[in-house]
Amino acid sequence: MTFLIIIFGVLLALGLFFIMADILRLPSLATQRAMQSAGKKGKEKTKSIDILLLGLAVKLAKYIPIDEYKRNRMKNTLNASGINMTPEEYMASAIVKAGLIALAVIPCLMILPLLAPIIAFLSILIYFKEIRKADEELKEKREKIEKELPRFVATIIQELKASRDVLSMLENFKNNAGEDFANQLDILTADMRSSSYEAALTRFEARINSPMLSDITRGLIGVLRGDDGSMYFQMLSHDMKQLELQRLKAEAMKIPPKIRVFSFIMLMCFMMTYMAIIIYEIIRSFSGLF
Repeated sequence: MTFLIIIFGVLLALGLFFIMADILRLPSLATQRAMQSAGKKGKEKTKSIDILLLGLAVKLAKYIPIDEYKRNRMKNTLNASGINMTPEEYMASAIVKAGLIALAVIPCLMILPLLAPIIAFLSILIYFKEIRKADEELKEKREKIEKELPRFVATIIQELKASRDVLSMLENFKNNAGEDFANQLDILTADMRSSSYEAALTRFEARINSPMLSDITRGLIGVLRGDDGSMYFQMLSHDMKQLELQRLKAEAMKIPPKIRVFSFIMLMCFMMTYMAIIIYEIIRSFSGLF
């Protein structure tokens, strides 16, 4: 009986989905995959389930109100993290994924009621995980960029001795920068060519939202305004070296606990080896007596 109820629920859900897809005139799966892959970076294939969820999110995004300040802040975060979605679509995507998990509560109430609160709690966790995904990706990119900033400041100090062309400094460093920083510098240099240098640097600072990068952009804006900048960047280089040492010490402090775990595992392996040999010798000695 339970199996028939499950089959009936699956068929009913599929039937309702196809009816609603025809009423709402949703594009086919192949069309959505082509649209999604057109603006996607890299060779990673787009999953079919992600395409279906994105289609539902686009429909729901029209009904999600976001105030202007929050929308601008989320738009900068999405652009910096490389997520090609509007703030409304991003929030709608999180709601759709959590909502689909929450729909599983209905069959659980009929089949296994004790599982329903767990499913509801899981849907809430999924929502908060999805809504924080852009911030987590931006944080990861920011950490990678901040690791390159001491070398970036040292390059600026050397470039200031020969030239005060900020755009040339950025383009020269871009060739030797990491992937994430190089992508951001690509956006910055293109923005500088099409608009004011100071406005482009200000938008660059707002996208990354890093205190270390803010100090560098303020120095570069000062150079554009005619300041010498050499002493400022030398002091900034000294401060960044100290921060880099603190970061390396913090990473080094995380290594001993990991080593202790593997040392304990190796110790247990040695003990098991000795115990196996001792037990084998004891059994062989007893077998010799009999």
